[in-house]
Amino acid sequence: MQVEFDVKMDAGTLYDYMINRTYSRAPGVLEAAAGAVLLLLFGRTGNILCLAASLIVFAAPPVLLYLKAGRRTGDPDYSPVLHYTLTEEGVEAVGEKTRDFWKWNELEKAVSTNKSVILYTSGSRACIFPRAELKDSLIPAVEMISTHMPPGKVNIRM
Repeated sequence: MQVEFDVKMDAGTLYDYMINRTYSRAPGVLEAAAGAVLLLLFGRTGNILCLAASLIVFAAPPVLLYLKAGRRTGDPDYSPVLHYTLTEEGVEAVGEKTRDFWKWNELEKAVSTNKSVILYTSGSRACIFPRAELKDSLIPAVEMISTHMPPGKVNIRM
């Protein structure tokens, strides 16, 4: 069995991935907790500096990630359209200037957001499948991922 589809990367899709990655790891959670503590301190003390600091801690990361996503999709080396092929052996991604292949056992985990299905490959790399782009390929792709990856590595909600 084989599932093929094309994915057009845009700033919104990349931003969704970056937000998920940031706030699903310890530094992002600690940052959000620090913002909440600062907001509670403002509520108890009325110190305007605590309010300003909490707004910066809460607002800066999402804004910076949005700007970074916009810059990355505008980069001429970045391939805006990727052709993915999911086979029994693994996942292949073909762009204008790149060709990558990962065996199923090389993939770290598979997760989903409201907008995307994400396969983490290694380090900070990932295959991002926007739900809107997959259309008829969504269910076969998720079935392929669920079949070839261990259940503990798959956290995809339909």
